[in-house]
Amino acid sequence: MKDIVLPSASHNARLSQTGPTPRRTLPPGYIHLGVAKEIVPILREFGRDPDPIIRAAGLDPLLFEDGANVIPHTALGRLLALSVARTHCPHFGLLVGQRATILSLGMVGRLMQHSDTVGDAMRALVSYLSIQDRGAVPSLTISDDVALFSFSVYQPQTESADQISDGFLAVTVNALRTLCGSDWNPIEVLLPRAAPKDLEPLRRHFRAPVRFNHETAVIVFPTRDLDRPVAGADPILRAMLEERIQQMKGASDSAFSDDIRRLLRTRMTRQRCSAEDIAEQLMMHRRTLNRRLKGSGMGYRAINNEIRFEIARQLLVDTEVPLGEIAAALGYSEASAFTRAFRRWSGETPTAWRINGRHV
Repeated sequence: MKDIVLPSASHNARLSQTGPTPRRTLPPGYIHLGVAKEIVPILREFGRDPDPIIRAAGLDPLLFEDGANVIPHTALGRLLALSVARTHCPHFGLLVGQRATILSLGMVGRLMQHSDTVGDAMRALVSYLSIQDRGAVPSLTISDDVALFSFSVYQPQTESADQISDGFLAVTVNALRTLCGSDWNPIEVLLPRAAPKDLEPLRRHFRAPVRFNHETAVIVFPTRDLDRPVAGADPILRAMLEERIQQMKGASDSAFSDDIRRLLRTRMTRQRCSAEDIAEQLMMHRRTLNRRLKGSGMGYRAINNEIRFEIARQLLVDTEVPLGEIAAALGYSEASAFTRAFRRWSGETPTAWRINGRHV
């Protein structure tokens, strides 16, 4: 008879470090503090009392004592905007991510540490980040000999999307250095924002060329890095973590419409996104897609326009990408069609929105 191997006490103790299984799944539009918990010590390093700033963002300072606490994604954006203003530090979001570690990603970070390979770890991050963050979405694509890990904020009207993107790319690079070795560097980093006056903080952390005015935040690195084994990975602990995460995802009562938003945000600027295309991706009939969205209170066209508006808003305010390129990225054959659509969404032309947004 084959011996049955049971998890040891040390395995159980190590698993307990991930914290208790949450009773409720993270709702759409919310985020576990995790990485954002680092905002408090950074504000103190700048000589600022964090409590009044946190309250001004509509949050209780006591929440920041535990990274497992949950806040609205929009509140995180407000807090980062206030932090930038109070510290006069335009790369504040970068500092937040730079200070965070792979364990700041909670149970997902722990699973990454115990994945077989770096590729498995990055796929786990893409598949399961939603249990930590329901306001942004990652993706991983392979293009010949390079891998592209991207990160996009999709929650409507989130302030400081550029700061959030900078911070998440910074902690992702930290995670990759934990998995690959401290000397690991990406090939380049692409950011959805205009180039700042001082590039040195970004170059110092990423240790790679940084390019700006991109449609999405992206870390570019060699495909061969995905095959690297993760040192110290524990298969028993990995299986236990995967089971817990699957239970959390399986118990999710999140709106189907939020899943569609996440899917659209990763595909909008790269692939066709008609209702038929999305239904095919989900292996369901178009009528089934419409029926499920009707149950959530929003139709496909309304969600599609919401994501288009959110992408356009971010690119207009945070980057210097020309209107024609934004229109093309969003699937419009002419800039004039994009301008008409944007006026319907906002009541302003894209040019007016860009000017007004930069003076806020």
